[in-house]
Amino acid sequence: MKFRLKENLLLGTATAATQIEGGDVNNNWARFASEGKVDDGTSPTRANDHYNRFREDIDLMADMGLEIYRFGVEWSRIEPERGVYSDEALAHYREEIEYMISKGIRPLLTLHHFTNPLWFEDMGAWCNKDAANIFLSFVDKMLDTVGDIVDDYITINEPNVYVTNSLFYGIWPPEKKSIGALVSAFSNMTEAHIKAYELIHKKRKELGKSKEETLVSFANHLRVFEPKNEKNLWHKCAARLTEYLFQSAVTEAMMTGRCRFPVLKRRGVKRGKYYDFIGINYYTRSTCEGIADGVKEGSDINDLGWEIYHEGLIRLCEGLSCKYGREYPIFVTENGTCDNTDSFRSRFIYDQLKLISETDNRIERYYHWSFIDNFEWREGEAARFGIVHCNYETQTRTVKDSGRLYSAIIKNKGVTDEDYERFVMGSSYHK
Repeated sequence: MKFRLKENLLLGTATAATQIEGGDVNNNWARFASEGKVDDGTSPTRANDHYNRFREDIDLMADMGLEIYRFGVEWSRIEPERGVYSDEALAHYREEIEYMISKGIRPLLTLHHFTNPLWFEDMGAWCNKDAANIFLSFVDKMLDTVGDIVDDYITINEPNVYVTNSLFYGIWPPEKKSIGALVSAFSNMTEAHIKAYELIHKKRKELGKSKEETLVSFANHLRVFEPKNEKNLWHKCAARLTEYLFQSAVTEAMMTGRCRFPVLKRRGVKRGKYYDFIGINYYTRSTCEGIADGVKEGSDINDLGWEIYHEGLIRLCEGLSCKYGREYPIFVTENGTCDNTDSFRSRFIYDQLKLISETDNRIERYYHWSFIDNFEWREGEAARFGIVHCNYETQTRTVKDSGRLYSAIIKNKGVTDEDYERFVMGSSYHK
């Protein structure tokens, strides 16, 4: 064996509703695409038609041996108008979850993953002063529908990416550039997570579930930030400031209720612990010479030009465990790479899982992004992250070599010499 998996490490994949389901036109990203603002001209209204093909996809996951699956629900399907809920959509998600459980796959349910119903978007979305309570009503309805069969929850996915792209850079809907809006959204999303955490535990307790049976957190996009020149004081300050503004402040606020700029403390938010596991979405390192992203010169990169830096995940796990408690398990809620021809993804999976298996950090779950090529936000269908290939014209699914390796790793609890030679040896990253 080249390496054996860490004991008790579960492997699976992650997706988001808007990125795979297709068919829904009632969310902000479908409208954004209809206005011609997605780089390749595609739209999430096509995606993978997963809403109709979920059994096919879950059967494929089961055939591949996936043990866990992080997925999302589309808020705009469930609540197409404020306070009006779709029994059909709720029944659909109940059926989908029951089906994956019947196939031996443990669900991790994401409640918000970037997209908003149009009615919510048009009232200011997360900048609206009532945003947290509006979101809480939706969460309450979801718990009434699936709370008895889902144990594990992500309240909000990557609040820092949502806020930064939507309200700072203005490259995602609503294409706004406003520090005031950014602060409001960060503050309201923090309040929403904390209240949702408390509500989920309350509702699950009413269903007879113990606190230990319910796992709730949020999925934070985390990076390693380093100065371009270690001897340059401005570069060092820029790296620390960017890290704080992009991730450290919101991480602390959502996990503990301690709010510091750019997060303001909302009424009712108290200090505490609002996580049952530490959720990390990790993709890259940022090399800083100013308040902006940069890529280390000469580094390995993927097809989007992001640096491939596997050690960064281990460094982040160590830092968060030290700060927020080693008694809490770490779930790598997203990790993957854009590799449009699947030429180096197998090496990526090998290198990352080998490091995870060698670390002492309490990493208990790894959700590879993504199960299938899908609609990748501003990049559209052009950026492929899946271990399963999708022909968007025919909706044919084909397991890639990286998917075959991943399946073999799950089956063999590690990488055999034979699989290394077949899938990994000879592959290399871009420079």
